[in-house]
Amino acid sequence: MLNPADMFKVAGVFKKFQSNHPKVMSFISHELSTSIPVGSVIEMTVTKPGEQPVTTNLRVLQDDIELIETIKGLHQ
Repeated sequence: MLNPADMFKVAGVFKKFQSNHPKVMSFISHELSTSIPVGSVIEMTVTKPGEQPVTTNLRVLQDDIELIETIKGLHQ
């Protein structure tokens, strides 16, 4: 479990991430505000300079939905 000092540190880093990447945060907020049904596929691609893109995906499970709901509850 995180101690309070670590929680404040994480909150600060997260706020900076939100500021640096507003489109990503807007996208995530929108998608999490609507239900993502079990069986949905989330795909991620990383493209490093000078390298080929690497892509992976995950099929959303009920456990994933429960994790998202838990995280949403912590944010409130």
